[in-house]
Amino acid sequence: MITASVAGGLLRLESLTLRVAIGRAGLVAHKQEGDGGTPRGALPLRRVLYRADRVPRPRAAVPIEPIAPDDGWCDDPTHGDYNRQVRLPHDGRCEELWRRDALYDVVGVLGWNDDPVQRGHGSAIFIHVARADLAPTEGCLALSYGDLVDVLAAGVTCFDIT
Repeated sequence: MITASVAGGLLRLESLTLRVAIGRAGLVAHKQEGDGGTPRGALPLRRVLYRADRVPRPRAAVPIEPIAPDDGWCDDPTHGDYNRQVRLPHDGRCEELWRRDALYDVVGVLGWNDDPVQRGHGSAIFIHVARADLAPTEGCLALSYGDLVDVLAAGVTCFDIT
């Protein structure tokens, strides 16, 4: 298992140190849906999603799947599909994965609140492409596109967020 450490706006992997965006509320010990915090802990990389119409298939040590226009992620804690990838349209509140901007051109799905899912404890914690200014996220980790594909290609399978 290859682990990248995340602390203080930096991601460290062996001798490499990269700037990383975190949630607007900073790092949190007790994640709640919509709080804007990035959860502390060791978050395994479950799989990677990507926009095959925009970017080449990334390399990664986990399964890789293309995103489709009807892909979404349920962030509705009252719905049975909470914190799961779904097809749109969907009867619960969902985030669209097929975005107009480039933020989800490559998305690593991190293992947060998924085994088992606990309603309200946070959903859709990803590592994805950052905005150009590395602006804070809604709770995810975000790197520049180049840094993200390099980290994935290095075989990272876990992100230790402290």
